[in-house]
Amino acid sequence: MELSISWLAVVVAIVVGMAIAWVWYSDWGLVGGTWRKLTGVTKEDSVRGGKGPFVVLAASILVTALALAAASCIASGFFGADSLWVALAVGLVAWLGFSLSTLAQHNGFEQKPWRLTVINSAYQLVLFLGMAVPIGLLQ
Repeated sequence: MELSISWLAVVVAIVVGMAIAWVWYSDWGLVGGTWRKLTGVTKEDSVRGGKGPFVVLAASILVTALALAAASCIASGFFGADSLWVALAVGLVAWLGFSLSTLAQHNGFEQKPWRLTVINSAYQLVLFLGMAVPIGLLQ
C-alpha cells in the first residue's frame, strides 16, 4: 500500500482549520468572550503574548492536517474506498480517542471549569471534522 497524500487537501485543511479557530475564539467569535472569562486571559495578555501563540496554532494545525490526511489515506486503503465519510470517521475517531480524552483528563485534574472543557472539546470536534472535509473531498 502506498501512502498518497494530496498536498492541495492539506493546504485547504490548514486554511479551514485557521478559519475555524478564528471564528471560534476571536473576541467577536462564537465563544471568545466566554473563553476569556473562563481562562482569565485578557486582551492585554494576548497582546503581550505576541505572535508566539499564533505560531503554535499554525504549527499544530499543520500537524493535524498531515495526521488526518495520512490516517484518512490509510483508512481508505484499508476499506478500499476514498470518500468523505471515511475522512469524517477518521476525524471523529481521532477527536474522540486523542483530543477529547486527553483534554477531559487534563481539565479534570487541573479542576478547570466544565464549560471550558466543553468549549475547547467542541472546538476540537468542529476543527477535526471541518479539516476532514477537504481531505475527504480532495484526497
